[in-house]
Amino acid sequence: MRFALMFSCLIAFVIVCKGQNDVVITSHKGKIEVRANDDGRLHINVPPKHTLNFKAKGWVQYSDFGARGDGKTDDIDAIAATHAFANANQLVVKGDDKATYYIGGKARTAIIKTDTHFGAASFIIDDTNVEKRNAAVFMVSSGMQSFTPKGVTSLEKNQPKIDVTFPGPCLITVVNSNVKQYIRFGPNQNNGSSQTDIFVVDKNGNVDMDAPIIWDFAEITSIAALPIDETPLNITGGVFTTIANQAESKYTYYSRNLAIRRSNVTVDGLVHRVTGEGDHGAPYSGFIDVGNCAYVTVKNTVLTGRKTYTTIGAAGKPVSMGTYDISVNRALNVSFINCTQTNDINDPTFWGIMGSNFGKNLLYDGCTLSRFDAHQGVANATVRNSTLGHMGINAIGTGTFTVENSTILGRSIVNLRPDYGSTWQGELIIQNCVFKPSVKNLSRVTLITGRQTGLHDFGYICYMPEHITIENLRIDDSNIPVDYNGPALFADFNPQMTDESYQEEFPYVKTKEVILENVTTTSGKALRISDNTFMFKDVKVLRN
Repeated sequence: MRFALMFSCLIAFVIVCKGQNDVVITSHKGKIEVRANDDGRLHINVPPKHTLNFKAKGWVQYSDFGARGDGKTDDIDAIAATHAFANANQLVVKGDDKATYYIGGKARTAIIKTDTHFGAASFIIDDTNVEKRNAAVFMVSSGMQSFTPKGVTSLEKNQPKIDVTFPGPCLITVVNSNVKQYIRFGPNQNNGSSQTDIFVVDKNGNVDMDAPIIWDFAEITSIAALPIDETPLNITGGVFTTIANQAESKYTYYSRNLAIRRSNVTVDGLVHRVTGEGDHGAPYSGFIDVGNCAYVTVKNTVLTGRKTYTTIGAAGKPVSMGTYDISVNRALNVSFINCTQTNDINDPTFWGIMGSNFGKNLLYDGCTLSRFDAHQGVANATVRNSTLGHMGINAIGTGTFTVENSTILGRSIVNLRPDYGSTWQGELIIQNCVFKPSVKNLSRVTLITGRQTGLHDFGYICYMPEHITIENLRIDDSNIPVDYNGPALFADFNPQMTDESYQEEFPYVKTKEVILENVTTTSGKALRISDNTFMFKDVKVLRN
């Protein structure tokens, strides 16, 4: 009976781990062994006595599976093996505090499904010669399997419920590939992305209205439900250094990172540095890469802005390539708390540190970073108790965008991205803030910037924030030439729109009301509406 039980456990290990980067775990007598076949499959042998000891402790270390930690030997197989065994046995993983793990260019991803404490361990990720540039080094993965809910053929904006029963709370992703939105304009122009939305439902199909459905879906070409892991997973510590790639400067993004693909995750105390950047290189999609999940918190973490390189864009003109240390895609309720970066947040040679698409309820709290950004839309965002550098806040989206108790050092407080229509359908609230443009040779001060001709179809109606509230704002315009006319609320979004003769093919819906209370300037000059008084002539401004 005893041997039969051991055999059944062996079979269970193989079944559990086979889908985990093609890992096979056996339990033969002898010693712990880790080896990789020519086909890349990782074979791990852990004798029964060692398994019992590990389970009694409740945790394993990378050195248990052969990691040298000498900063020279490639330890990725040992690291991946450690996590594979820990996942199969629900054990915590710990780094060896004095170790420096070297990770070369092998296309091996360590799958994290249990609490991981990198501690004071260091990791060197060498990107100078990689087999697969978009293979994550670590991936936080769910033990849940996604599935296709049956009978959902359409959705309505703000729909409170879908008529499906679920096994528990689920993250729903819906796509209509027959509708294109976010049809980008400018040097990086494109044909848009398929209409996409993400939201959370409970077991009865009730939608969490804190992150509502934001589009009408006349049809749905694909829908997926991923059960949400309700047990928190924690990742702590670790000092990671990326040796930057030396590839050609073009849009071949590198994703050698910590990818989070599981809900209910906290990353605490991680440090990421970058070295080896030269006069050329391919961009990065983010070292902390959060996607297809919900309820993720990154806190007390130090990141690094990437050097900006240029290439030729889709319109045949030179463009600076976006390159990131933070990426958020198809994710909701994602928070960055007390996060900073290693390099100067006002140094324009480094690209803004964060980029996101299809996000909801994104938060910066207590952060000092070079940029907050939402490319293809965010529904509800908050920046509070933070300092943002030279690239400031760039966003388009819906809902409420709140900036409070913060210092903004960019060209504007909020830039509504022109390449996606300078659209924000909802409300903008700015309160208890300082705006101090740190950009050199700036000749004017503008709080809200953007550009919209009304002649390009972005795939949706474009809006300015319907209501804007600005309370207790101090504008430090002391570095601006004394002959300027004072700060403007709005930039000149369309210099051609100077009278009624200008016709928008795709009308841009303007702001209805602005409430100003205790807005002061260092220069003593009053806040104006805009250099383009005609375009904003119907905006109602209330000054308290």
